[in-house]
Amino acid sequence: MRKATYHLHTTWCDGTASPAQMLQAAIERGFTDIAFTAHAAWPFATEWHLPVKAYQRYRQEIDTLALKAPIRVFTGFEADFIDGITAPDYSIYRTFGAQLLIGSVHYVPGEGATPWSVDGPAEEVAAGITNSFAGNAEQAVRAYWACVRKMIEVTDADIIGHLDIIRKRNQTLAFFDEDAPWYKEEEEKTVECIAKTDKVVEINTGGIARKAIDDVYPSTRLLTLLCQAGVKITLSSDAHTAEDLDTGYEKARQSALKAGFTGLWFFEGDGWTQEAL
Repeated sequence: MRKATYHLHTTWCDGTASPAQMLQAAIERGFTDIAFTAHAAWPFATEWHLPVKAYQRYRQEIDTLALKAPIRVFTGFEADFIDGITAPDYSIYRTFGAQLLIGSVHYVPGEGATPWSVDGPAEEVAAGITNSFAGNAEQAVRAYWACVRKMIEVTDADIIGHLDIIRKRNQTLAFFDEDAPWYKEEEEKTVECIAKTDKVVEINTGGIARKAIDDVYPSTRLLTLLCQAGVKITLSSDAHTAEDLDTGYEKARQSALKAGFTGLWFFEGDGWTQEAL
């Protein structure tokens, strides 16, 4: 049975293990497919992104590992989408050997000078709502979903990263009601948007590993909507440590089954194939 994670981070960005250490851990844990996906925001970088001057060296290291690895290894990026600033597009990242692109929204522009960090520390998330959206949490959350839909519509990312990561700090801050009609409407509009594309949605267990949330992204309710819409899903850990390569995987599988999915999709380098859950 194939076992994959197409979302992991190493010391090239904000991970704690080198690519070689991550690969060895993946082999030991029975993975058949992995993709290294350094945080990227070309041509910019924060302290947790791949440095701009390191792209080619990152590519060379992953390509070298892939040549000798006994499992499938892909060179990828988790590329930020900030409209008009940076985007997960092959027109940018193919230059750096990208075989797989995750598109993620971590920052949402608001009224403040600094974009709102939607998944930072709780106090940072709360401050961003105050500074960028005048304390209007509903407006902030709606802006997040609007950014996600824009990314889906205008970029050619393969995978949509941690779709409802907006929930990450909601357990602590309770800044919106996940059962509110307006929030469900945002989810439904986003599923409709995804269903018009061939993009794959990842079931991401990273929040569990980092003890930020006791659930996967997307929620079971959102996964159910995705299943009903015929959207493809894959399973990824978003691991930042070797120990977390498959943290939460059984919970993720059960969430997928509960939502009605019968299979997961696996990347072949030139397309995707489905295998039973």
